[in-house]
Formats: sequence, C-alpha cells, structure tokens
Amino acid sequence: MTRFRIKLTLTILGLISLVLLLMGMYFAKVLERSYLETLSELLTRESKLVAQAVRPEVLSDEITLAKRVEQVAPGEEVRLTLIDRTGRVLFDNTYEQERMENHADRPEFSAALRGETGIDRHYSETLGYEMMYVAVPIVVEDQIIGAVRSAMSMQDITDTVHNLWYSLVTGLLVTLVLGSIVVSRISYNITRPIEEITRVARNITQREYESRVRIKAKDEIGQLATAINFMASSLEQQMYEISENQQRLSGVLTNMTSGVIFISEQRRIMLVNPAVERLLGTSANDLIGKLHIEAGKSFGLSQYIDRCLDRGEKFRQEVHIYYPQERILEVNFAPYINFKGEAKGVVVVLHDFTEVRRLEKMRSDFVANVSHELRTPITSIKGFTETLLDGAMQDEETCRNFLQIISDESERLYRMIRDILDLSKIEQKRISLNLVQVNVQDLISSTVALLQEQAQRKQISITLPKAEPRITLTTDKDCLQQIILNLVTNAVVYTPEGGAITLELRQDSRHVQIQVTDTGIGIPEQDLPRIFERFYRVDKARSRDSGGTGLGLAIVKHLVESLHGQITVKSVEGKGSTFTVTLPIEW
Repeated sequence: MTRFRIKLTLTILGLISLVLLLMGMYFAKVLERSYLETLSELLTRESKLVAQAVRPEVLSDEITLAKRVEQVAPGEEVRLTLIDRTGRVLFDNTYEQERMENHADRPEFSAALRGETGIDRHYSETLGYEMMYVAVPIVVEDQIIGAVRSAMSMQDITDTVHNLWYSLVTGLLVTLVLGSIVVSRISYNITRPIEEITRVARNITQREYESRVRIKAKDEIGQLATAINFMASSLEQQMYEISENQQRLSGVLTNMTSGVIFISEQRRIMLVNPAVERLLGTSANDLIGKLHIEAGKSFGLSQYIDRCLDRGEKFRQEVHIYYPQERILEVNFAPYINFKGEAKGVVVVLHDFTEVRRLEKMRSDFVANVSHELRTPITSIKGFTETLLDGAMQDEETCRNFLQIISDESERLYRMIRDILDLSKIEQKRISLNLVQVNVQDLISSTVALLQEQAQRKQISITLPKAEPRITLTTDKDCLQQIILNLVTNAVVYTPEGGAITLELRQDSRHVQIQVTDTGIGIPEQDLPRIFERFYRVDKARSRDSGGTGLGLAIVKHLVESLHGQITVKSVEGKGSTFTVTLPIEW
C-alpha cells in the first residue's frame, strides 16, 4: 500500500507540475506576443512619421536629412535608417552609413518596396545583437522612392521573458515542495482507510474473523468499511455455526457404531468414521482419497457402490466381507444430491449384523436342539407306554423295566424343562440375589460332598482346596453353590474311571479365583468358543448317556455374569480341562 501512496503522490504532483508548466508557457507566450505587438506598433508609427517628413530634395543632402530626422524623431532609443530604392543606406542615426552594407536583400525592405509594412526580427551584424525591424515605404507622387526602417533591441523583451521563466521555475519548485507536503497528507488520508480495509480483508482470508475496520468516516470509504465490518461479523457467525455443526457431525460420526462412508462422483472415498476403520480393518488415512474398489477390499461392496453411482437409486443390501475377518454387513446405499439436484456421490452406511445373525443361528439351533432333546424322551415314553397298553403289562418283569425307563425319561424331561426355565430366568435377570458373607472353602466342601458317591462309583479322586487361609467373599450363596456343583458334575461326567479332579482357590486384593481341573477327555480347540452355548455338546453320545441336558455350562456362564464375574476355560484334548471362575470380593 506504501507503493500505491507514493504513486498517488507522484501522480498528483505531476499533474500540478504539468498544469503550472503549461500555464507558465502560455502566459510567457502571451506576454512576449503582447510586447512584440506593442513594439511593432511603436516602430510602425515612428517609421511612418519619418517617411511623411522626408522629401525627395533632402535625400541627397545628408546634413539636411539628418536635421529633418532629428526634428521628427529626436530620441536615440529607436534606430532610424533611410534606404533608397537600390538598398543603399542614406542615413542611420546610430552608425555611419558609409560603412553599412546594402540592404536590398532585407525582407523588411523588400516588403516596403512592395508598398507594405515590413516587419522582421534578426541578428544585427552592425550592432551585434537581435533587433526588431519595421520598414515603411517613402511614397512621393505615388512612387516608392525608398524606405524608412526603424528598429529597437529585443534584449529587454528577452530579459523579461527570461525573468518570467525564472519566476515560473521558482514558483514551480516552491509549489512542488508545498504540494508534496499537502499531497502526501491527502494521499495518506486516502490510502489509510484502504490499508485498514486491506488489512482486515487479509485477516479474514486467514480466518481471523474478529478483525474490524476502525474508520468513522461518513463518505463512500466509510460505507465500505461498514460493509466490510458487517461482512466480517456475518462470516464470524457463519463460521462459528459451521464449526459447531462440524463438531456435532464429527461427534455423531465418531460415536456411531455403524460405519459411514462418503464416496465422491469420481469414485474416491472422501470421508469415513472410526466404525468403518474397525469394520474394514484399515485406518482412515489409508482410505481417504483412494478409489473405493481398492480401499474396501470387497468386490461385492464396490459393485453395489458403482450401481448406486450409475443409477442414482437408494437401496439396502446384505454384504459379506472377509477382511480383516468374516463379517455380515447390512449396507444402506443412498445417492448424495446437491442443492442443484445433481447426484454428486454416494453415502454408504454399514451395520454389523454378524452378531445378530449369530444369535439368530443360536436361536434356531436352540429351537432345533430343544425339539430334538424333548423328542427323544417323549418318543421313549410314548413307545414304552404303547407297548405296555398292547399287552406287555401281563409280564411283570417287563412291565417293571418299561415303567423304570418311563420314569427315567420323565425325570430327564423334568430336569431339562427345569434347566430351561432356570436359564430363562437368569438371562432375563429375574432371579433375586441374596448377598451374604460366604466361606468359600466350606461351600466347596459341602457341594463336593453331594457328588462323592457318584465320584466313588467311577473311582475318581477329588482334591479340595486348603482350609487355610480362610477366604470369604460377598455373594449369593445359592448361585455360587450351583456354579460349583455344575462344574464339578461336568468334571465327574467327562472324566474316565480312575481319574482325578482338583479344586483350587486363590485370592488377591480384589478377586477370588475358583479353579476346577479334571483329567477327562478334554475339549477340542475348535469347540472351546461354543461350549457355553445352550445344548452344545462336544461328545453328544456320551452327554446323552450321562443324562446331561446340555444346559449346565450355559447356566454357569450366566450365573457368573450375574455375580459380576468371569469364567474362562483351558483344555487339551485327551488330557483334561481347567475351568476358572473369577469373582469380586466386594460388590
């Protein structure tokens, strides 16, 4: 802006200088022309007066001619020269005529011989400076017999014009000095508001929306400053709203469990939220800016995105992805429409339905398992009942065996229904917990005592935890007893004859761990994630033979979670299993 101020100052000073110079030149020319016109009129009158006073008879007498000229024009300010028709000088009041050259070629003399008043300016070889000459004809009886030429020096006029130019230059310099000060101030007053407006505009481009123009003028620049301030205030408010909206949008996208992807019309990913990073196993930096077909690593997903881009239609589709792990996604595809109604991209929303599908499969398996498990004892009861009704009742021993089988199957059916109802109550949090101080060693001892007869039949040894130190915790006694009972029962059922079961008890500052280790058949590694599912059995034949319902571990898992604990399992097929229950000491 300083450069503009200098340019403005120099422009104004240049214009002032040019105007002064042109005016000076004009007035100098006018003054010079006025002097010349006045001088020429004076010389013309002088020459005509002398021409009228001169007679032919005196032209040949130099003395008489000189007297006559002195009588008419006694002063010596004007140089008077009388010239005959041939150009010979007859008389000159300032110089000896004998020494003067012929004037026949002088332009003023030639004009006078033509009967005109001749006026000319040229350098006088006789006097050595520039002169103005005016020549008039001497007419006698309508005959031009010569000419009278009057002349005056141009030195005064030249000096006057030089003085005028000197004054003009001096005035111009003084004007430039004073004008520089005034113009600088004027330029500053003009450019300062512009500089201020420029500063605020530059700050606005750098997102400093709080900047304001500090100008109180009422002119057009003041109105511009007011408009700039209003614009800055409006931009500040709008940017604040945009920032708030971006923060809200960012917060929503960040905390959404569903993934959101925005793909531009060039098929490049422009936005993803953290849920997408989790679902696709790729960071946002590796996704944004890339083509969706190379970033998504799913041909099916990319195919549906292209379909939405090409057709501009909204639809929903279930998609399987296999990286970083197999997932089932429900994906909503919708075109992004701008304010002109043009499709400029696609918004993709991904919902992870893997767990839903797994639960649906578990529910389906549960229904199938329940149907299968119920059908077996019911079929047995129905078959043996029909056999008895058909006449087997007459054989007392056969009747007794059939009735015993019916009783056993009924008992198994009752246990299954009871376990299903218990599991349903636990899952629905409908059991009420009675929290008391429980001596864990005593509870384990009393629970294991219930299974001693069953263990002795299979010659299985059961090792109890040490009685010291005494370990207590705040929990529901019945729930903890059922957990221990189910785990030990499972260990007895799946441990071969002559095996061993070991119960261990550990405590730290916040938790108590109960471990049940057996030397049974073990659990295959691929079955470990599913052993806590309802009706899931590793060895279905042995489980059914043992009278198990397949719900024991599912009940244990839900009871442990109700007590705010965790259960884990480690197992080696053919060597045995270890179940670990971790419970908090205090709630």
